Amino acid sequence: MFSFGPSVRISSPVFQRQPWRRGKLRHWLALALIAIAAATFNDPAPAEMSSGPTAPVAAVQQQGRWSIDTASQLIAVVEDAAKEGLDPADYRLDALRAAIASNSTGAALDAAATASALSLAHDFAYGRIDDKAAFDWYIAPQTDASLLAANLDNAVASGRVADWLRALLPDNEQYNALKTAYAATSPSDGAARAQLRANLERWRWMPRALGERYIYVNIPSYRLEFIENGIQQASYNVVVGAPKTPTPQLALQAQSVVANPSWILPPSVLKEGGWQRKGYRVSRRSDGSLMVRQAPGPRNALGRIKIDMPNPMAIYLHDTPYKGMFDRADRALSHGCIRVQNIEELAGMLSEGADLADALAEPAKTRVLQLQKSVPVYIVYFTAQADADGTVSLLSDPYRRDQALIERLDGSGEDTVWMAAR
Repeated sequence: MFSFGPSVRISSPVFQRQPWRRGKLRHWLALALIAIAAATFNDPAPAEMSSGPTAPVAAVQQQGRWSIDTASQLIAVVEDAAKEGLDPADYRLDALRAAIASNSTGAALDAAATASALSLAHDFAYGRIDDKAAFDWYIAPQTDASLLAANLDNAVASGRVADWLRALLPDNEQYNALKTAYAATSPSDGAARAQLRANLERWRWMPRALGERYIYVNIPSYRLEFIENGIQQASYNVVVGAPKTPTPQLALQAQSVVANPSWILPPSVLKEGGWQRKGYRVSRRSDGSLMVRQAPGPRNALGRIKIDMPNPMAIYLHDTPYKGMFDRADRALSHGCIRVQNIEELAGMLSEGADLADALAEPAKTRVLQLQKSVPVYIVYFTAQADADGTVSLLSDPYRRDQALIERLDGSGEDTVWMAAR
């Protein structure tokens, strides 16, 4: 169903907690960047041009190289940033226009254009918001942010600034459909436009390539999709984390199918209590902490199957004995893991049917079936998504994150300053 086609920031908890300092720090750091650029101009031999953010690392030597043509290309892309849900004013548009109007090249144009292009490139490639963990998003990009500056140098040298910048954006059916919907939505419908902007930003956080075969779980849609060669092979209802115990956004690797799993109670369940006197096996770990285990069987909270995806947050896909939950419209009900309806069918496709029926035939015995090849699993949070025909649907926001994201998106220019690696 889906086909899915860098930078150093100054950011610290202390800085983020004191918003009244951000404007001043941004102002002085921007002046410092301009001063450094103006003081160190030279004309290096151009490195080999790259069309994307994966070119070999090269020293950043932009000074004295911006022409009126390349700066005009940059202005056009900055102006078009509004179509991506970004604010062109955040990329020194007025300073660029003034430099072009003066029809002169040199230190002032180089400094303004380099700072603008690097900031825009970062936001196109990785999203404008750096503190993605504030939104429970832990999916790392696939490319190295430090390559941006070297690739910009190549783009300026070859006169392909506009092409290079636009190639950094996501190029997949979902992003393009959301972008089209954003353009078609009236400015008077501020709520819908804000929701679309939030999701365009989230797509800029995503890896550009997800693989030929993967599992895609979108929390607000309460659905899991199994994708192979760009085609949806299966889709299932899921139960996700409740607002008090939200499911984090992760990129994991499914490595095994566990038949008749036992359940190690997570800290959130231990804290709630109520598990005492229910026949669970209690022991102590080497560090002295309590470990409570529920044996496999028909009443096990994980049901008959668990798809294991090793991760420090102990998030996995699993069955459940409480099938009625799948009939509810709002399925944000779990402690964080993802319960999958008809998971036996999904497990059969992943394990290619090898011994699964035999393994399930002994309900008191746990068996682990290793997959021949691990399968990527993406757990994401999109409150706007396109159907197969390109129609965009606006979904509910179970964790109420859209408004906070928009507020951060609109204020993120005061949070961080992009500094070129030198």
